[in-house]
Amino acid sequence: MRARLLPLLITLMAAVLLTLGLPLAVSVAAAEQQRLVIDRIDDTARFAALAQSITDTVPANDERRQTLATDLEVYAAVYGIRAGIFHRNDQALAKAPQTWTLPETGAGRTAFNEALLGRRSHDPPQVWPWQRGRVVVASPVVRDGDVVAVVVIDSPTDEMRSRILRTWLLIALGEALAMLVAVGAAVRLTGWVLLPVRVLDAATHDIAVGRMRSRVAAAGGPPELRRLARSFNEMADNVEDVLEQQRAFVADASHQLRNPLAALLLRIELLALELPEGNEEIAAVRTEGKRLARVLDDLLDLALAEHAEADLQLIDIVPLTAERVASWRPMADGKGVRLVQDGAPAATAWADPVALSSALDAVIDNALKFTPAGEDVRVTVTPGAAATTVVVADRGPGLTEQELERVGDRFWRSTRHQNVSGSGLGLSISRVLLAAGGGSITYEQHEPHGLRVTVSVPRDLPPVP
Repeated sequence: MRARLLPLLITLMAAVLLTLGLPLAVSVAAAEQQRLVIDRIDDTARFAALAQSITDTVPANDERRQTLATDLEVYAAVYGIRAGIFHRNDQALAKAPQTWTLPETGAGRTAFNEALLGRRSHDPPQVWPWQRGRVVVASPVVRDGDVVAVVVIDSPTDEMRSRILRTWLLIALGEALAMLVAVGAAVRLTGWVLLPVRVLDAATHDIAVGRMRSRVAAAGGPPELRRLARSFNEMADNVEDVLEQQRAFVADASHQLRNPLAALLLRIELLALELPEGNEEIAAVRTEGKRLARVLDDLLDLALAEHAEADLQLIDIVPLTAERVASWRPMADGKGVRLVQDGAPAATAWADPVALSSALDAVIDNALKFTPAGEDVRVTVTPGAAATTVVVADRGPGLTEQELERVGDRFWRSTRHQNVSGSGLGLSISRVLLAAGGGSITYEQHEPHGLRVTVSVPRDLPPVP
């Protein structure tokens, strides 16, 4: 069967490529000449405007005549294009080069006669790369409604034909490469038994790009492929159900969280009007409220698109960490926990400040929740060769080996700490937000007891995914 299909497929592909390539080549040639004609039309319009005010009574040494003659000479010298303004009797008002005369026949005379009728000359016939034709364009010079002269531009086509030929060579190269690809694809075709596999592959691609309703017909092919098709359809149904639940969660969260947060921020602004201007506490509250709004937006984006787009910046991690530690210190003092920061005095890295702040908030909050009074929560910033790390070590009860494998999963919480407030989302959201910027978050035991969380952000700008 391959011997029968290969010649047919190769012939069909060659016909398709020629069918597409030949009109494309013709279109390219026409577009290049049309561009040349438009340029020459613009030039004739400019020269016609200059010549419109020059009457027969204007002396030869008049400044306008000299300006027009100079423009034509410069135009001819720079572009190698013959141009002139001719009266009805073929006498030249100005021209360049001076040896050029209006031809008695041919394209130049035809364009001149058409312009005498008060309209621009028709587009010249197509000039192909193997021809050495010229493009002649003429426009009338109208004064008081009468055609008093004609601007004629006789342009060479060498450059245009070179551009057409280069483009044709690129098209031919593309056709040859496409033909090689087609031959390779045809050689790999093994028969009708691969058709269900290709259908399954296409449906998988549809699911991957978001067309969740794509399914595979399980009616044809071998029994193994029919079972695979049914399993694929079941998987697609389950994935679609999960995503639908996620979309419902986003809608509920948007309704339940955005409106109360907006009302809270409005009340903060109203409260600020009652306090002295420049009050540091209300400014800090306003800042935290706005940051909370940004975090909420990132959370909703995360639920919609698996991760928020990272706004990576080269920042010093130490002051950002110090700001978050200072923000959580009142809570630590209230619980009798010592929240301290140490490590390097400066450590730069590429990170999204909002995402990193959110991750540190989640980690520090988690550490303070489980650390008993009288113990320490230590935050250490360390610059490394490839990444800068922020280690948050607490002296809480810690996690078992089995629990360390689950920590960070969405909605997961240890069965030993169900009485502690929380949704089980903070650490999982932090992990996804950090991953969007090339960062990571890891967990390990802090001997003799406690949890050690390491937040890593890259020192070099990570590649765009």
